[in-house]
Amino acid sequence: MEETVKRLIVLFNELFSESHNTRLMAGKEEPIYLPADRQTPYHRIVFAHGYFASVMHEVAHWCVAGDERRLLEDFGYWYRPDGRTSAQQTEFEQVEVKPQAMEWVFSQACQRKFHASADNLNGQAHDDREFRFAVANQARIYIRSGLPSRAAQWSYALQKEFGGSLHESDFFWPDQK
Repeated sequence: MEETVKRLIVLFNELFSESHNTRLMAGKEEPIYLPADRQTPYHRIVFAHGYFASVMHEVAHWCVAGDERRLLEDFGYWYRPDGRTSAQQTEFEQVEVKPQAMEWVFSQACQRKFHASADNLNGQAHDDREFRFAVANQARIYIRSGLPSRAAQWSYALQKEFGGSLHESDFFWPDQK
């Protein structure tokens, strides 16, 4: 696991383990959010394989989820695995706009490159341009209007730790300008 990811775990847990009873931890398989239960008295954001992008993505989903959803495994979201039809992919992309926009903001705060993820390598061919543009637009809205409170707290901590800065003009794709 790269040093940056280790720093992210420490930073997240310092910020949210007490205030939100939530801890960030590396997993070996697919990412998952697990609410507190009888065996584990705290909520767990488990990201995949020690990957930086997985940390950013899973924390973004946690920041989007409201109080009730944070009591459900994987926030109660449906997930259709790779191999989705074009219609299923469109539905998937609609629920991914806000978390991926936050993920981009978080990555920028860390001075890291962001890649939008359609997460459907074996599915029907699907043009992701509209999705990428929607993610960029939402990221600019967050920069202009402000992030939700947990996301703002995380973004601020990332900027402080990694020296990134957030400017609305940074959230465009090369083929979008």
